[in-house]
Amino acid sequence: MRERPMAKNDYKPGEMDITEQEKTFGAFMRWSVNIAIVCILIVIFLAIFAT
Repeated sequence: MRERPMAKNDYKPGEMDITEQEKTFGAFMRWSVNIAIVCILIVIFLAIFAT
């Protein structure tokens, strides 16, 4: 079986611009926390007033 040459790897850690990914992740986390807070408040409201 013939060996295939490996692809040339020019990647160097820490060189890629990740500002867009950081902004997207920050927005995702903000939405996730806000939705979790709303869900918890709804559960507390139902626990108090739905009995």
